[in-house]
Amino acid sequence: MVSDESLFHYALLTLYLMAPPTFISLRFLQAPYGKHHRPGWGPNLPPPLAWFLMESPTLWLTLFLFPHGQRSSDPKSILLITPFLLHYFNRTCLYPLRLLRAPPGKTASGFPLSVALMAFAFNLLNSYIQAR
Repeated sequence: MVSDESLFHYALLTLYLMAPPTFISLRFLQAPYGKHHRPGWGPNLPPPLAWFLMESPTLWLTLFLFPHGQRSSDPKSILLITPFLLHYFNRTCLYPLRLLRAPPGKTASGFPLSVALMAFAFNLLNSYIQAR
């Protein structure tokens, strides 16, 4: 079984290795969602569902891992994780609800599943690193 130290090391390494190609590719490509939505990126999800699913690891994984972390009872850790959770509560729960209430024509008709899966993977790594 992989140790927590080893998993943390590889999670950080993965994020560091993903950053340069992501930065470079986004200089030349526009992410195909929202007003830039276009065909050719595979099947689509309804945008509120996509936002909820791709951002959800930041809530459930953080709330699961943080209490088991090395510094879970440290007031400084709690102070730092609270804004993180509030921010992602907004992104995971409130923003999708706002999308549902948007007037017709104000939201894109779809959100590429491929983009949602990439965001889900990033949020898994980011949440693990933040919460441990």
